[in-house]
Amino acid sequence: MTWDVTVTDTLAESYLLATSSAAGAAAEGAAERKELKYQSLVQSHTFIPLAFETLGPINTKGKDFLNDLGRRLSAAVNDIRETAFLFQRISLTIQRFNAVCINGSFNFDADVDNTNRFNIY
Repeated sequence: MTWDVTVTDTLAESYLLATSSAAGAAAEGAAERKELKYQSLVQSHTFIPLAFETLGPINTKGKDFLNDLGRRLSAAVNDIRETAFLFQRISLTIQRFNAVCINGSFNFDADVDNTNRFNIY
């Protein structure tokens, strides 16, 4: 089994037309591009594209895979909450990434202590 993870920005100008009319459109588009990129692997591997959007949606095949993985984890550790825990961990990772991206978009004044201070120009 082979998988590839992609996170797309839901609000990026290149995706805005699609994401404003259909939730998950950027994730589905990214998953389709990954399937085209790795189409040669299909003969020898099971390929799962995992595409997430920064505001939450997941591509259909990726969501199905994660649900199946969560179900198998639940059976392995005998805890029915494992699927929820898996999705929570993924969600937190994307939220942390979003925070890093947002923080990186601010301009800081170099001659002051930047601890918890934002100087937006």
